[in-house]
Amino acid sequence: MKKIIIFLFFIAIIIAAYFGIKYFDDGRVLSPVGKGKILDEKKLAAYTYTALKMTDFLGSEITIDKQLKDEDDFVSYLYYFYVGDKKVSGLMNVPKIPGEYPVIVMIRGYVDVEIYSIGEGTRRGGEYLAQKGFITLAPDFLGYGFSDKGSNDPMEDRFLTYVTAIEQINSIKNLNQALAGKSMNVRYDNSHIGLWGHSNGGQIALSVLEITGKEYPTVLWAPVSKPFPYSILYYTDQAEDYGKSLRKLVADFEEDYDVNKYSVANYLDWIEAPIMINQGELDEEVPQKWSDNLFETLKEMDKDVEYYTYPGENHNFNRGEWPLVMERTMGFYKSKFEQ
Repeated sequence: MKKIIIFLFFIAIIIAAYFGIKYFDDGRVLSPVGKGKILDEKKLAAYTYTALKMTDFLGSEITIDKQLKDEDDFVSYLYYFYVGDKKVSGLMNVPKIPGEYPVIVMIRGYVDVEIYSIGEGTRRGGEYLAQKGFITLAPDFLGYGFSDKGSNDPMEDRFLTYVTAIEQINSIKNLNQALAGKSMNVRYDNSHIGLWGHSNGGQIALSVLEITGKEYPTVLWAPVSKPFPYSILYYTDQAEDYGKSLRKLVADFEEDYDVNKYSVANYLDWIEAPIMINQGELDEEVPQKWSDNLFETLKEMDKDVEYYTYPGENHNFNRGEWPLVMERTMGFYKSKFEQ
């Protein structure tokens, strides 16, 4: 009888092991703890568009820090919010006239960290919008401004920009509490949020619209919209090593991951928001044909999209048409928020 009991005991252990821990062909391990939570999954799998779409982004408190500028009709502040346990700084512009205002989240393009300053790439536009009756928030992103350091993995650092932008948007629900703490008679109107993105910031804005599925009215200036990783390899000639290290990084990434799952161009059909695209015809950073193709693709998908091109204009719209681009930008937001 004792031998039978021992035999049955070992059989039970084997059965429990078989059903409790299962090894997959690709090397993943299904944990017996946590209702089938997968252990040792490749870490960047959490940043596919599908995975991010299923992620809960809770937002954080917003802390308004020191005043940076005080003008007749607006005031600028350094502010902070959090992505997980990491602090992110940013530039906030607030109208001075008491009232309730929409919020525009402004997402800049690439700037070398060595020359970066708070709100770089959004400062002029943010001030204009604040003068016209909008609160603007421009996150610096991890590793920039007074933000905490980002990931040591360059690819993860890139994908964290989408997470940061979404956490910024989801933190806006706490903005009025932060404004009240500064004794300002200005509030977010609790209903209207828009996005603005320039260059790579346009790619981030498109990613946010795809991942969230929200109807945030969005203005894009010369957006990077080509498939990943071509969208970053295109710029390799600007690097000191002519892209050698970047190509190695991308090649290593492609060995472990399906790049199609990380490409903004593959999920445009998820977009539900109205979009306005502005493109300089002499842009040397983002070719006009990129925006032409983006507009045509969105129209074919029956999306709500407007498109304006500017003869003689460059990537930053600083050859005379900036006032027109900003006037159209402001008008687009007002028309969508009034619907």
